Amino acid sequence: MAYDKIIPVTSRLDHCMDYVQNPEKTDLSMVLDYISDEEKTIGVLVDGINCDSQTAYAEMQATKRRWGKCGGVLGYHLIHSYAPGEVTPEQAHAIGMEFARRLLGERYEAVVATHIDREHLHCHILFNSVSFVDGRKYRNQLRDYYGDIRGISNEVSAAHGLSVIQTDTGGKHYAEWNAEQTGKPTIRNLIRRDIDSAIGAAFTMKTFWAELERIGYEVKRGNVKHIALKPPGGTRFIRLSSLGSGYSEDEIKERLSDIRTGQRKEPLSRAPARRKRYVVIGKAPARPRKKLKGFAALYVRYLYLLGVRRPYKKRVSVPFAVRQEVTKLHRYQRQFRFIRQNHIEDAGQLTEKTEALKNEIDALIVQRKELYREKRKGGDAEHEIADINARMRLLRRDLWNCRKIAEDSPRIQAQMEALRAEQQKQQTTQEKEANDHGCKWRSR
Repeated sequence: MAYDKIIPVTSRLDHCMDYVQNPEKTDLSMVLDYISDEEKTIGVLVDGINCDSQTAYAEMQATKRRWGKCGGVLGYHLIHSYAPGEVTPEQAHAIGMEFARRLLGERYEAVVATHIDREHLHCHILFNSVSFVDGRKYRNQLRDYYGDIRGISNEVSAAHGLSVIQTDTGGKHYAEWNAEQTGKPTIRNLIRRDIDSAIGAAFTMKTFWAELERIGYEVKRGNVKHIALKPPGGTRFIRLSSLGSGYSEDEIKERLSDIRTGQRKEPLSRAPARRKRYVVIGKAPARPRKKLKGFAALYVRYLYLLGVRRPYKKRVSVPFAVRQEVTKLHRYQRQFRFIRQNHIEDAGQLTEKTEALKNEIDALIVQRKELYREKRKGGDAEHEIADINARMRLLRRDLWNCRKIAEDSPRIQAQMEALRAEQQKQQTTQEKEANDHGCKWRSR
């Protein structure tokens, strides 16, 4: 039985990061280096399809330049795994090559490397996103996985006497599946929470739909096959049936019916339990608190909005466009820690830090080249090379954080400004309504 996972290698490289756990391996060339690692393979178990495995990166880049498609998704990293003890390394590699050839045909350059460093043998297949035949880009969609990748994998496995994975009709994109597995929030989780809140504030289906529309949702229902919702600021509708158990129209009706008959109680608001408070007897020593400035102040305000250490009495109504940023919460927390640890306050200091990291990495690369030469001459440089590699991994992780902060901070600033403008607008509206009400009362 072969199990497959496909991860796009993009200009952002987030998905590839999830697997390799290391920023230095998220570039297309770095992934090629990783999957061809001699310590993970047996020499002959690395092959190219429609290219030479030794020059695959150069050939892939040449294809992109020839067709003018150097951006977007750079390639795809497909992992083709086998159950422990199911095949030998040679069989695993041969089956992986057959699978890759049938999937990619004579259209895409690819490198296939079979790794034997774990109990379950697995092939890493990295292929170019751009066809060298006509320049068309490979489209990785959910139906492609179940129609092409999963189907071809099952056919090849069956032909070699291996068990197959039965294809079901459902499925999730890798990003959503991975977020759920690691406990990270998703857009669908936010929609489920809003539906729960609307059910708690409603009594009938009519008032339920009205409550969703009141908080900014667009509802597609009536003369349609599938009821769907579009969250405030969203770009597409999401079907109720895709939200899981408890969120179909019939199940929502049942939940509302249970509330009316008293069989179920759903609170109107789900405020967290109050924390215990402790009183210090005597005069506590005063500790000077340094006021946050620049990037640190921006990030801590944004993290408050996303629900991290938000003061109980200072909760504000946060638009869905900002709430959906909670899916990037872990990234923003990591960036905030990096900003505090390195005392970065503005874009100028961030640029200085970025340049310093690049210079240190370049110096280590030069130093490592000298050690490789010494090693080829028979010298004992293995430990020094390992130390440099470990240091470079840390530096590249820091460099990654710098680049992400440079990308994310302008958007965070724009979100904060839009939120302040919206809050000011709401406050002005409330004051106008209060004045109008006062005028009417005095006129009586």
